[in-house]
Amino acid sequence: QVQLVESGGGLVQSGGSLRLSCAASGIIFRLVTGDWYRQAPGKQRELVASISRVGSTNYADSVKGRFTISRVSATDTVYLQMNNLKPDDTAVYYCHVGSTAYWGQGTQVTVSS
Repeated sequence: QVQLVESGGGLVQSGGSLRLSCAASGIIFRLVTGDWYRQAPGKQRELVASISRVGSTNYADSVKGRFTISRVSATDTVYLQMNNLKPDDTAVYYCHVGSTAYWGQGTQVTVSS
């Protein structure tokens, strides 16, 4: 049984930083693509960042230069370091395993202006 557990969300002021974590069980993260998505109220869920099996990364244009996705294989954990946060980054952030139906429960990120 695959489980993805996110943590690290919270309330931060504009310009601040947060680091999200996604701990996996039942799946080996280094063998799959790990993604972070987000969904703001009234908007569709969007892909924020992804990291492939070989460590290649991709980012949404809106977060390039501010967010960094990484993976620690020894602990099967994927991280999303978010710097210079803006109010538009406010959303529920979800961890996902690429090309599967496996999602985490989500963690709320709120950025105040």
